[in-house]
This record gives sequence, structure tokens and C-alpha cells, in this order.
Amino acid sequence: MSDWRPGATRAALEARAALLGTLRAFFAQRDVLEVDTPVLASFGVTDSAIEPLRTIASRVDSRSMFLQSSPEFAMKRLLAAGSGPIYQLGKAFRDGEVGGRHNPEFTLLEWYRPDFELEQLIEEVGALACECLGRDGWSVSSYAALFEDVLGIDPWETSAEELREIATTQLDLGSLELDYDGWLDLLMSHLVEPRLANRGLQFVCDYPPSQAALARCADRNGRTVAERFELYVDGIELANGYRELLDVQELADRALRDNERRRVSGQEIRDLDPRLVAAMQEGLPDCSGVALGVDRLLMAQLGADRLSAVMPFDWSRC
Repeated sequence: MSDWRPGATRAALEARAALLGTLRAFFAQRDVLEVDTPVLASFGVTDSAIEPLRTIASRVDSRSMFLQSSPEFAMKRLLAAGSGPIYQLGKAFRDGEVGGRHNPEFTLLEWYRPDFELEQLIEEVGALACECLGRDGWSVSSYAALFEDVLGIDPWETSAEELREIATTQLDLGSLELDYDGWLDLLMSHLVEPRLANRGLQFVCDYPPSQAALARCADRNGRTVAERFELYVDGIELANGYRELLDVQELADRALRDNERRRVSGQEIRDLDPRLVAAMQEGLPDCSGVALGVDRLLMAQLGADRLSAVMPFDWSRC
């Protein structure tokens, strides 16, 4: 039995330690406070694309709890309490995500910048990625421009049925059935993302409003877009950033829509975290925030082709 051994070499472990030091130094130079919020929480996210891991009932009060898929809700409570700019570097968990680029337990860097426009946060994320990867620049493209370039379509003017027809002509999908956003995600991951492999650091911004998640929406030249971005490094998704939603009623409305999708797909319905609601009612500052996968960042730095090569013990060795 050899699975007691680490998957990462000594050199990879040293590179991980150095990377963590680089990340902390980056934020120390910018006076961004490191925080450490709980891994366990009473509420999971409503997003139907994310399933958190759940604990068995505690002997303390019989509750089962969620291992957090992101420290977002806890960090927003700190922001509402007046923390100022903050970051967290720690573990996050997502059920069912296992593969060369996914592990149910992973290291996540998340930070929030009060009074930052999304463009300012893109600049900061780009600077961090360049410092860690030895790159000298990045490019920014809109979601619509990429779909036009790769598939010749405008996602805002294309129906779910039309997206399905495009997917079925280029991919072997069998009897797969998806909704509008499901087809967009499929086309993005299978046809658009592979075309980013030779673009180095590529930011994708201005997503369809149906994919806003917890980002605000805004008008761009007469078109409503979600104020969010994703960063790809050589075609691999590395970071996801938002101009953060401040409207509590809109938050509740989106949670209802999330849960309707959960109901349709047979997933468990999730209650919206009342402490997050209370914090936002108190007043979340105007801010932008981003989550970045540290293990994938290390993969890119070392030129590794799988997470297990840069993690001491991946899921198969736990």
C-alpha cells in the first residue's frame, strides 16, 4: 500500500510554502488585513452549481453543519462591521468535484476591496498573477466578444434551443437536456475555454445577467450585464470576481430562483443565511471581491497537469 505517500514532491511542497509567503507579502504591502473565519457554518449557499460538504449532527446541539465552499458570507459580515479591505487564505470544500483540476478540499484565496471598481480589482488580480507566475501582462475580453469570436453568436440574442443546436452539432451529448445557462456553461467549458489556452492571462468580463450569482448588474452600451470577471491562465480558470451585490431584496430574489433550479434538478433546498441578510441590511460597503484557486495557481507556476501533483494529499490519499 503506497497511498500513504504524498502526491507532491519535496520541490512542490517548497514551492507551495514559497507561494503562500508571496501571497501574504503581496497583501501586507497593500495594507489588506488577513482574517480567519470559521470553516463550519449553519447555512450553505443557495447556488445550484455548488454543493458543500455536510457534517454529521454535532453532540453539542444536534445540528449538522456545512463545510464552507467559500468564506464569502463570513467575510461580508466582517465588511459590514467595518473591517476595511480583507483577505483570507485557507481551505474550502465542494462536494462531487474530483478530477485533474478539482478536489473536494482545496486552498482558496479570497479578498474584498471596499470602494474598488471592478476594473481596479482586475488590475490587482492581474498584478498578483503576474508576480506569482513571472508573466508580464494580461488581456481583457468581454463574454459576448469571446462567443462572437469562437462561435459566431451573441449570447444575449440566442435562445436556449439555438444554443442546444450549436452544442449538438459540435459535441457528442446524447440525450442531455439543459436550460439556457446550462447550455451557455457547456459551450463555454467545451468550446470557448479551449481557445484561451494560447492567450496567457485572459480576463473574461461582463457576463449575461442570468449568470450574475452575487454580482451587481449594470448597463453597458444599452445592454444589461453582470459586473463580474473570470481569470484564465493558459485556458484554466483561476479566479472569479464580482462587483458585489448590495441590494438585500435582490439577494433574496436570486436565492428564490436558485432554489427553484434546485427543486427542478432534485437538489436539496437551501435557506438563505439570515446572518448575511442582517449584515447586508446593516450596510455592506460598496466593494469588489474575488476568489482565486491557490492550488491551480501553483499548477500554473510549476507547469503541472493535475492538482494531485501540487497537493500533499489529494482526495485519493485522504
